[in-house]
Amino acid sequence: MNLHKVFVYGTLKRNEPNHSWFAKNAEGYYKYIGDAKTVEKLPLIIATKYNVPFILKSPGNGTNIIGEVYEVDDKVFADLDILEEYPDFYIREQFDVTLVNGGSSVKVWIYVIPNFNPKLLNETCYESYSNSGSHGKRYDPRDASTLEELNA
Repeated sequence: MNLHKVFVYGTLKRNEPNHSWFAKNAEGYYKYIGDAKTVEKLPLIIATKYNVPFILKSPGNGTNIIGEVYEVDDKVFADLDILEEYPDFYIREQFDVTLVNGGSSVKVWIYVIPNFNPKLLNETCYESYSNSGSHGKRYDPRDASTLEELNA
């Protein structure tokens, strides 16, 4: 069984709207490893009319993002790819994160937006995402966002 470490920062985190995607495939395996923070600064924004959290592929901009690390098998990884519309919408990139409890560095996959309008770098960047956060931008799962919407 191939295992992959994935860092989630938005609606896939525990107590967030899409966390159930980890259990979508009854035959799949996933395990919460721990909370972590990106070693590199990245821009985490909330955008589109659906208030979707995105990390833009622009290392060095933004903040060190707090999220969660999961170990997943190929089946769960494939389900996450479906949710994230990989590789047409998001791509996966490997980054280093530091586990909050223990401080060890781990290489993980993070779903990021590779092509975006540079004006998005002027949006508010968040260190951490919560659907019920003080930003007041609640995620709307009714439909998928598109790159055109993101870059509008």
